[in-house]
Amino acid sequence: MSIGPLDDETVEKYQEAGEVLRTVMDEAAEMVEPGVTHLEVAEYAEGRIRELADGCAFPANISVNEEASHASPGRDDDTVFGEDMVCLDLGVHIDGYIADAAVTIDLSGNPEIPEAAEEALDAALDMVEAGADTAHIGAEIEDVIRGYGYTPVLNLSGHGVERWDAHTDPTIPNRGAERGTELEVGDVIAIEPFATDGSGKVTEGSKNEIYSLVNDRSVRDRMSRKLLDEVREDYKLLPFAARWFDGGRSEMAIRRLEQQGVFRGYPVLKEEDGALVGQAEHTVIVTEDGYENITK
Repeated sequence: MSIGPLDDETVEKYQEAGEVLRTVMDEAAEMVEPGVTHLEVAEYAEGRIRELADGCAFPANISVNEEASHASPGRDDDTVFGEDMVCLDLGVHIDGYIADAAVTIDLSGNPEIPEAAEEALDAALDMVEAGADTAHIGAEIEDVIRGYGYTPVLNLSGHGVERWDAHTDPTIPNRGAERGTELEVGDVIAIEPFATDGSGKVTEGSKNEIYSLVNDRSVRDRMSRKLLDEVREDYKLLPFAARWFDGGRSEMAIRRLEQQGVFRGYPVLKEEDGALVGQAEHTVIVTEDGYENITK
């Protein structure tokens, strides 16, 4: 069925991306247990997505404890899960149409933090309809999380999802705001509350494994030019992981292209107090009578 400006084919592609994501998320989440490496889970999830869909909308994000986003293992990362809070954030695309979702698996003994995020997500979804104000949705997310005695991560937000672009307008804040945006039929949005027992702000860490093409222009270096051509062809504007390419010279080319402003790096985002962070996320399409959750 068409939904507002989205034709039948487009809706079907979003739905297919969501179906693949549900399958892979369930499988990958079951792997998260003490002694398993982050890299094992990431490579399994990404491999399954490539098997079942057209590709990953972004590298598997596996954020632990104080990490909130952009954490993805490196090529030789042998870090294993311990008594951690683990946020698993996956993205799938079908012909560029994206589904994005996240779940938190608590191995740390603090189940109420991810529970607060899940409850806030459910409350936010109950408000989704054409004409709903994103500022009011953000206020509801904040109220639920604070009701648990925790703080929303104030400088992270949900977002719109468009073809080949996983982060577009409208912004869905995780706090009350003075001004928002009215949702419209056909909007595709990812709502993602983050709950923490810290102050609720994230800052950039030093680790960086994720990049995207932001300034497509000619480059002189042969290796850089070859890698840029591959990114254009395979990922377009979607984020990619450095470990998806051959090591050594490709890593040098990635750093060179980042220095030239062709690529953008995404450092790991961490709660500034070092506090635990739990996340929940679904992607939905706003419809004439509410919404369709494509990732639940």
